[in-house]
Amino acid sequence: MKFDRRSFVGSLVGIAAVFALALPASAQTPGKDYSVLSPAQPTETPAKVEVLEFFSYGCPHCADLHPLLSTWIAKQPADVVVKKVPITFGRAAWANIAKLYYALEVTGDLARLESEVFRAIHGQRVNLFDERTLMEWVAKNGVDQKKFAETFNSFGINSKVKRGDQLAQAYKIQGVPALAVDGKYMVGGQNFDELLANADKLIVKARGEKAGKK
Repeated sequence: MKFDRRSFVGSLVGIAAVFALALPASAQTPGKDYSVLSPAQPTETPAKVEVLEFFSYGCPHCADLHPLLSTWIAKQPADVVVKKVPITFGRAAWANIAKLYYALEVTGDLARLESEVFRAIHGQRVNLFDERTLMEWVAKNGVDQKKFAETFNSFGINSKVKRGDQLAQAYKIQGVPALAVDGKYMVGGQNFDELLANADKLIVKARGEKAGKK
C-alpha cells in the first residue's frame, strides 16, 4: 500500500471490498497490524496522541487515501492530533509539491485546495511538479500569487521541507502513504480500511500508555 522511492509506479495489492473487523487493541499482531519504532521518536504534542501521515501529492495511493483519511480525521476526539508530513525521497519534483503543501498552509488556502491539488495531478494531469506551472495553477485557483511566491521560496518553507525529510529518515519511511502513532508505532494494513482501523486501535493503545504514566 506504499508508493516507494524506487518505483514511483505500482498499484495497491489486495484491496479488500469489505471493512476490516474491529478487534480490541490487545488483539493486534506486531509485525502485521503494526510495527514498533526503535528508537521511539519524540512528538510535538506529548499531552495528546499524535498521528503523523507521511505522504506526497505525487503519490497516487496518497490521492486515493486522502478522502478516507479526511473523514477519519474529522471523527477523531480532542485528545488526538493528526499532522501531515509531505516528504520528497530526495526528488526535486517532490520537493516542489512539498513546498506547495506548506505554502498553502501559510496562506490559509490548504483546506480549500488540498483535494484540488490531488485532482489536478492525478485526474487532470497538471504538471504541478514544475514551479512555473504550479504558480500559474495557484493563481487560477484564487490564491494571491505574489504572497504565495514569496512564501513558497522562503527560508521557512524550505526548512519545513527539510524537517519533513529528516522525520521520514527518523521514522525509517520507505514508502507512502504511511501512518505513525505517537512516535512509537507504524501502522500496518492490507487495505485502507484496515490501515485506519489499526490506527484507531493503536490510538487506544497509546492513550492507555499515557494514562498509565500519570
